[in-house]
Amino acid sequence: MLPYQSLQEAEAVLRRNLTFSETLWFNYSARKSDYFLYCHNILFLFLIFSLVPLPLLFLEIKRLAGFDKHKIQPKVRLSLDEMLRCYKDVMRMFLLVVGPLQLVSYPSVKIIGIRTGLPLPSGWEILSQLAVYFMIEDYTNYWIHRFLHCKWGYEKIHRVHHEYTAPIGFAAPYAHWAEILILGIPSFLGPAIVPGHMITFWLWIALRQIEAIDTHSGYDFPWSLTKYIPFYGGAEYHDYHHYVGGYCQSNFASVFTYCDYIYGTDKGYRHQKKILQKLKEELKNGVEQNGGSYNKQNDKFD
Repeated sequence: MLPYQSLQEAEAVLRRNLTFSETLWFNYSARKSDYFLYCHNILFLFLIFSLVPLPLLFLEIKRLAGFDKHKIQPKVRLSLDEMLRCYKDVMRMFLLVVGPLQLVSYPSVKIIGIRTGLPLPSGWEILSQLAVYFMIEDYTNYWIHRFLHCKWGYEKIHRVHHEYTAPIGFAAPYAHWAEILILGIPSFLGPAIVPGHMITFWLWIALRQIEAIDTHSGYDFPWSLTKYIPFYGGAEYHDYHHYVGGYCQSNFASVFTYCDYIYGTDKGYRHQKKILQKLKEELKNGVEQNGGSYNKQNDKFD
């Protein structure tokens, strides 16, 4: 709840006129408690888990030629019932674990200093903090993910997430309840180290989940904007991790690829890429020698 009774009082304290976004924020949040604002995350997560994967579900069912050629594992198809069952399992875990965790974690948010007042952060401040959050989460998630692929971690916890060897958007948050709790630590660590505004915190939680859905989409679209992000792994990169399955020791990164490269845990993936590239070149040369034409296709794991 903002400590101002009116816009005029807020402007007097800040010694300037409020920006348009600050006026909107004041009108929305002035009489709402910080706890209520924090709990918006529950609504955001519900909407993201429910709505963002829907276009992918549509593509999986309709198998439109223009999009289907970008499916990474084209031989694996899930029925509508199977995908809805996945969504139901995710929602059950959301109601039993994610939602309650959000409700009881508010004191930690206050302790680390997530603020709700004015002034609002600049666009540059928001972007720089989000970049830090992604880097911190990516590094810590990498090591936790590696731990979950040891014999005990995989058999007791992580095998649930790997039930989908060809991931779909709804399967991004599909996991054992213990994994959900454990992987909440990297997501919270960035805001704890570099606390910002509640709006930045909302954006961070939303973008991280949308990114997870993207990497579990099962499609490698050439027009995806994420292909312009340096060191970004993407769907094809993480799909290989699920494709190998079991005790896979490759492609642990959650967002970027630099940890896998530095610690040598992308060798299997890079070897696979070389083999696929060689086969593609041999096929192209063979077809051209026979006077045919070669239609370029994305590398796929059949």
